[in-house]
Formats: sequence, structure tokens, C-alpha cells
Amino acid sequence: MLKSLSINKAIMTVVMLMISIMFLLPFVWMLSTSFKIEADVFKFPIQWIPERWNGFNNYREVWFGENPFYIYYWNTIKVTVCTTAISVTVSALAAYGFSKVNFRLGNFLFLIVLATYMVPAQAILVPQFIIYRKIGLFDSHLGLILLGSFSVLGTFMLRQFFMGVSNELVEAAKIDGAGHWKIFWRVVLPIVKPAIATYAILRFIWTWNDYQNPLIFLRSDHLLTIQLAMQKFTTINGEFYSLIMAAAVSAILPLVIVFIIGQKQVIEGIALGGVKG
Repeated sequence: MLKSLSINKAIMTVVMLMISIMFLLPFVWMLSTSFKIEADVFKFPIQWIPERWNGFNNYREVWFGENPFYIYYWNTIKVTVCTTAISVTVSALAAYGFSKVNFRLGNFLFLIVLATYMVPAQAILVPQFIIYRKIGLFDSHLGLILLGSFSVLGTFMLRQFFMGVSNELVEAAKIDGAGHWKIFWRVVLPIVKPAIATYAILRFIWTWNDYQNPLIFLRSDHLLTIQLAMQKFTTINGEFYSLIMAAAVSAILPLVIVFIIGQKQVIEGIALGGVKG
């Protein structure tokens, strides 16, 4: 029996390793290509380790060339960090209100909030566009930040975690004289911190990768985010794949760093959801 389990575990490990390699190969090729000279990009068999290194010339061209990426990087970091901070704060407060505050029509209002999630984002683009033009938020980072700052999914996800916090703790805090604000910050929030971190990472990734909203609501070149910059860079340098791969590596690097730093919190958040569910 134990021998059979060991064999099955070994087979599963090999299978998962092969699948992991299949997923990683495109990224390895992208990274390798970003350091090649253009003549070696499509050499066969593939040179996973370039024979002729181009050093950081491709990255220097991407970051400080005709269309400097550092401008678009700063735009994206500003929009992403602000959007993530506001969205996490608003979603956490709303989730606490819907899960721990008893008020009239609370469940009905939460159903209305959930119902808005049924409406595709594309269906309200035209009204949003008209409103933003009227109030002066079109072609601005502030408008882009506000678009992603209120998340029904974030409210729903965090509410599920908040509901897993024992009501006895909340009641005990109330008996000690704590108000809802203090209960939220001192009692509930530390317990669901892994869930908050998980949503913050997801929100960061979604905002960083967002292509639709910047495409619709931004016009000025100096305001473009990294996704639009990638499309523009690819159009201009369509035949220079080493430059495009250097730009692609630059675009995904922050996501890799954020996930590596926050992976422990993500795992804890998933585990917390499994226990509370």
C-alpha cells in the first residue's frame, strides 16, 4: 500500500514538473531573447543561452530610447498603487459593514451590489465615457484611478472572510466600549490580514494588466500606461523581436516581484478561506 502511494506520488510529481516546464519555457525564451542580437533571435535550434550577448543594449533602448519606458512605468505604478490602496480600503470597509453591522435592508442592499456585477463592464463604457467628459476626468490618471477603486468582487470576496470572524469577538469588543471603527481596525482586520493581502495582490495585477480602461479614457501620450506603451512599442519596432522581448520582460517584472513577495500571504489567504468555508 505504501509502495503504491509512493509510486503514485512520484508519477504525479513528474507530471507536474513537466507541466511546469511547459508553462515556463515561453518565459525563458522571452528572457533569453531580450539579451540576444537580432540576428540570433530565430536561430534553430534555439539558443537558450545566447552565444552572442547583446548585454543590456536592448533594455537601454527600451528604457531611454525614442519612447522611454520609464515615463510609462511611472504612470502605471502611480495608477496601480493608488487604485489598489483605495480599492482595498473601500472593499474592506464595505465588507465589514455588510458582514458585521446589522442595519435595516442590509441584505437587500448587498444583493443590489452583487446585481451590478452581472452587468458587463463593456456595457457601461459609453455612459462612463460621457460622464467623464462632462466632469473633466477624461484623459487623466485620477479618472483612471477612480474607475478601478470600487470593486464588487473585492467587496464580496472580503465579506466572505469577514463573516468567518467570530461574532463573539465583535460583541466582546462592543461590551468593552469599542465602536465599529476600532473593532474594524483592532479586532477584525488583523484576523483577515491574509485575505486583505490576497485581494491587494490580485487588484495590483488586474490594474497593472488593464488595457481596456487606459485605451478608452486616456489620449495624451505622456499619460499612457505600460500596456498601451507595449502596443505602441510593438507597432513601432515590429521587426525587432529582441527589443520587444526586452520591453515584455520589463512589463512583467513588477508582477513577478509582487507575487514572490506576497506568495506567503496568498497561500495563507487561500488556506483561511478553506478553513472558514
